[in-house]
Amino acid sequence: LRDRYTKCQSHSPPHSVLMVAVASRATCAAFKVAPSQQQGHQAQIRAVKSAAKIAPTNSSFLASGTSSVVRATRSSVGRASATRMITPVSASSAQKLRDEDKENFVDAVETFIFDCDGVIWKGDSIIPGVPETLDMLRAKNKRLIFVTNNSTKSRAGYMKKFHSLGLTNVTAEEIFSSSFAAAAYLEFIKFKESGKKVYVVGEIGIQEELDLVGVPYIGGPEDGDKKIDLSPGNYMEHDKDVGAVIVGFDRFFNYYKIQYATLCLRENPGCIFVATNTDAVTHLTDAQEWAGNGSMVGCIKGSSQVEPTVVGKPAAFMLEYIAKKFDLRRDQICMVGDRLDTDILFGKDGGLRTMLVLSGVTTEAELLSPSNSIQPDFYAASLPELLPTKVTSS
Repeated sequence: LRDRYTKCQSHSPPHSVLMVAVASRATCAAFKVAPSQQQGHQAQIRAVKSAAKIAPTNSSFLASGTSSVVRATRSSVGRASATRMITPVSASSAQKLRDEDKENFVDAVETFIFDCDGVIWKGDSIIPGVPETLDMLRAKNKRLIFVTNNSTKSRAGYMKKFHSLGLTNVTAEEIFSSSFAAAAYLEFIKFKESGKKVYVVGEIGIQEELDLVGVPYIGGPEDGDKKIDLSPGNYMEHDKDVGAVIVGFDRFFNYYKIQYATLCLRENPGCIFVATNTDAVTHLTDAQEWAGNGSMVGCIKGSSQVEPTVVGKPAAFMLEYIAKKFDLRRDQICMVGDRLDTDILFGKDGGLRTMLVLSGVTTEAELLSPSNSIQPDFYAASLPELLPTKVTSS
């Protein structure tokens, strides 16, 4: 097996023969691959998986990457429209969506999962052509799902934003925010049965979702104006009944919240750390990028020395939840996003088709850079590139 794996490595993915099962981190360890080389192996693995259209076989592989082998076989696709496979990408470049690819690409997909910031809107402005694109997909009976790492709003709050931008046919059932994912995760681990409460570093979206699952909490926006007393001998008290700290994007982040969260994580036995996401930047306005939740998670991770459980993209939790809820086949899902390290990685690790749009964070130069190892199946300037090309008469 090691010999065959080595032979696959000796060729670039477009020219390699798929002779061996795809290795996970555990397999890299078995083959005695040095840690410094494992990132390169994982990049090759993602490229081979993309070329073979391999869907992960179980959730444990998605969650931890410790499954030793995923067999490199591809089951036949039931839909006749999906029979013609679109050319897969190489390890070094993605394929720009061409006019002749659009119809086959759309027809092969049953469900589109869209990121919101940078794909549907930027700040508070809808991206031109998006409403027409969504209408076209609905007319083709495609299921549409909207997934955002922004936790400042609940699903109900995001539905209001969709409607305010003219997307009035979007329903709450189609929206999955990281605030919802945090509450769903606590429900999944039966946190409510512990009788503990949550300390929230974040905004009202997290609190509204916790209310819906009946989990008590403290903190949130009301701690935004609190100050630290650093007079000699001062001792800061904290609630010993806090059993979880959730950190989401917080425009009123302060030192009081850092210290309070740190005390809960370090001193309350069994207290868990949940991060809605670790995005480096976010779109608060359409004029520039702003520091994202990764900066806040990083502060508390650094002071508490506790590793968070991340429930937003690219972690597998939301995809597992969505696929189970709607009984979806992963080979018929396409993830559309503007970030390589969250949206596209979320799709690639989940065995989905992927499409990057350049209307948000990622530039074409960054995508095509030799240093980038995360490759979508296709990329386009923006979501409306999916619309059929209009033929004009001379």
